[in-house]
Amino acid sequence: MGRVVRRRVRRAVPFKLPPYAIGLVLLIFVSVVLSWSQSSGPTESQVKAAYLYNFGKFVGWQADRAAIADSFEICVLGKDPFGAVLDATVSGESIGGRKITIERASETEQATGCSVLFVSSSEESRLTPILAAAQKMSLLTVSDIPHFAERGGIIGLVSQQGKIRFEVNRGAAGRSHLVLSSELLKVATKVIEKPIPGS
Repeated sequence: MGRVVRRRVRRAVPFKLPPYAIGLVLLIFVSVVLSWSQSSGPTESQVKAAYLYNFGKFVGWQADRAAIADSFEICVLGKDPFGAVLDATVSGESIGGRKITIERASETEQATGCSVLFVSSSEESRLTPILAAAQKMSLLTVSDIPHFAERGGIIGLVSQQGKIRFEVNRGAAGRSHLVLSSELLKVATKVIEKPIPGS
């Protein structure tokens, strides 16, 4: 009789949203999109910062990664397009019981403690190695670089008819061992299963 080989599988952190919150997810994201379309609404940076903060609520990370983290870090790689806006957006907020902190990094290696990595447009020329390193660290990558999700990033922020929306690459999320909430996928304008060959 052959031996049965058991492999240890690391499970992603389960979502712990209360029942009423699931129904409000769509409303949250639609409200952000509509606010940006109004002339009296928030600036583009404020809308993108709000998205960046909210994304963290609907993604599951590996259990061992979440267990050792004292805070929920959002990192900005490269030239910071937010300034004080991002810090103000997350001030006093938490995700999964962990206080949100903002860090700035010039190299991907400096983002080892991060959960979310915003890749600035200043880093487009070295996007391929950045995404490769981020995948190994199981980071949720977000950017407004053109075709970011198609090029292997997980969430790409896009402007459509004066509104900020987002595209999702579910294949890239899976390779980074991240689980995306079905509610997040429902409000994405595009869901990509894998990077487009040659992109």
